[in-house]
Amino acid sequence: MPTAAANIGVVGLAVMGSNLARNLASREGNTVAVLNRSRAKTDELVSLHPEAGFVPTFSYEEFAASLQKPRTAIIMVKAGLGTDAVIDELVRVFEPGDIIVDGGNAYFPDTIRREQAVRETGINFVGAGISGGEEGALLGPSIMPGGSDESWVTLGPILESIAAVAEGEPCVTHVGHGGAGHFVKMVHNGIEYADMQLIAEAYDLIRRGTGKSPAEIADIFAEWNTGELESYLIEITAEVLRQIDAETGQPLVDVIVDQAGAKGTGAWTVQTALALGVPVSGIAEATFARSLSSHPEQRAVAAHLPGPEGDFVVDDADAFIEDVRLALYASKIVAYSQGFDEIRAGAVEYGWTIDLGAVSKIWRAGCIIRAQFLNRIAEAYAGEPDLPALLTAPYFAEALSRGQASWRRVVIAAAQAGIPAPAFSSSLSYYDGIRADRLPAALVQGQRDFFGAHTYRRIDKDGTFHTLWSGDRTEIPAVDTH
Repeated sequence: MPTAAANIGVVGLAVMGSNLARNLASREGNTVAVLNRSRAKTDELVSLHPEAGFVPTFSYEEFAASLQKPRTAIIMVKAGLGTDAVIDELVRVFEPGDIIVDGGNAYFPDTIRREQAVRETGINFVGAGISGGEEGALLGPSIMPGGSDESWVTLGPILESIAAVAEGEPCVTHVGHGGAGHFVKMVHNGIEYADMQLIAEAYDLIRRGTGKSPAEIADIFAEWNTGELESYLIEITAEVLRQIDAETGQPLVDVIVDQAGAKGTGAWTVQTALALGVPVSGIAEATFARSLSSHPEQRAVAAHLPGPEGDFVVDDADAFIEDVRLALYASKIVAYSQGFDEIRAGAVEYGWTIDLGAVSKIWRAGCIIRAQFLNRIAEAYAGEPDLPALLTAPYFAEALSRGQASWRRVVIAAAQAGIPAPAFSSSLSYYDGIRADRLPAALVQGQRDFFGAHTYRRIDKDGTFHTLWSGDRTEIPAVDTH
């Protein structure tokens, strides 16, 4: 049996796990025990990186014995039954006070369930969202841990040592208890879906409307990346659009099949928002756009359906491109505002205390949605912690006001040209909906009362009411049956 030499362990040594283990080992003060289901992976990692000083183990008993108390282990295996199996093994060999961290993309209700079950053994369970992909895991990710206060005492310094750094601050914070960490990571991914779809729509509109090549549009995105749209996703979009396929000599974007994949976190974000009663229309449309793209059999059959006559060509390319830029920024604000609305609602529903400003700060580096304007989000919540809607903060309200005319022109142009722009369109509809002084929901409520006696409230008196819609249409006070 190995001696207890390691202060942290990693179970699961696929690319993400291996890179995270290497990151941990590269930081002063960390010694890392490693364990994988197949011995070959462990042997390969240890032999390729002797400088890391890994403590290789080949059973859960050896792994536990190699760790200093309180033992701390990070699980980096595929979400689902595999995670449950590893947790069961670690619970078998760990003791009260030890810490099990699930660093995978788990669905937060599973994390809540696991945390409650493991807590009964006296062992701490932490669901930690880790963003940044393979590069982030190796060089510094954004980390969103949940779990108990007790676990954070031990885990905090370790995670701070490996996290990305933005303006001198590590991109990690104790998000909240229970499943809060994986909940916030889920919403992060949902915002990512919206951000990517908006960028894709911007590219599509510019290409169709101006006839510019992917390489020329790459230059536009590179320029945008020097201003208020500066972000990792804008940066890599320029790189993707510049790439030439070695086999055909064509832009690679024209060779890639136009069917977008998904791993479920976008759908989870939308499903959870529906359950919480929080509109996340930009995220939803981005998720549905991926689904639509992935049904080629339907698209092939529908290809003959009529659309607008003639080609879409804008009169002033430079003005149109600027309109698209402003529409993209406005829609991006909506996506983040909706995402933070969902985090706030989730915190209320599950009894978590989540600092929205702190969340925005840990997204400034290391994660996929890192962007310049996350500092503006942090400033907005610092100025008003109970801000009812992010887009109402002065900075964002001004940006929306500045961009709304362009936003409307872009949505109109897309509709008239028959170009799908669901994320742009739904974001604008949300903006108009949330700022409206009166919505047609009054009619919907009247309809609900007509067919289901669901009652309604009045603008001129307190209480709930029901109309006897047949006969003399008498209105009566509704009886509270709750």
